[in-house]
Amino acid sequence: MRFENRIEAAKLLAERLAPYRGKNPLILAIPRGAVPMGKVLADALGGELDVVLVHKLGAPDNPELAIGSVGEDGSVFLGEYAGSFEKSTIEEETAAQLEVLRKRRRLYTAVHAPIDPAHRTVIVVDDGLATGSTMIAALRALRGRNPKRLIAAAAVSSPQAADGIEALADDCVFLHVPEVLFAVGDYFEDFSAVSDERVVDILREAHPARASRA
Repeated sequence: MRFENRIEAAKLLAERLAPYRGKNPLILAIPRGAVPMGKVLADALGGELDVVLVHKLGAPDNPELAIGSVGEDGSVFLGEYAGSFEKSTIEEETAAQLEVLRKRRRLYTAVHAPIDPAHRTVIVVDDGLATGSTMIAALRALRGRNPKRLIAAAAVSSPQAADGIEALADDCVFLHVPEVLFAVGDYFEDFSAVSDERVVDILREAHPARASRA
């Protein structure tokens, strides 16, 4: 199964997530790629859009290989590959990605303040999950903030990521779970990068009243 782009995938996800329509769900997109998808879901389901800030920790010899993830609160999740690297190497990568998250928070908060997920139906969306480390970090961080219901959604997921995430979410919606997944981008005709500027524009469009006061 291949998708034309993230927007097509989001429309298909919205169909699968239709039971949450009209329940004012909070759609939390993992920046940056999933933010355009989050806007489609929020519009289709009658919900609110925000971001959840987590970032993968890349292997020093292969930055595309996630060895774990870090949340903006400093919480770290380490995957199975992390044991191959020195503690100091992981700490350096964690510090670097935390700084990325802090910069993004300053940039995004200028548009609108973060939305409290407490007592809300929360749908966390990403374009795809290879190791699942960023989704896992997001779900763990959000569970501690007392959502009413916590849902994980993605266009494509590896079987390993899907298994790990099912234990953390109240519901999971994955459009495609291939037997083997090497790269999320392989499942999209157009997997263009999403810039911070584009994220800000989407958040501003989703929250015009808040943005005008910022």
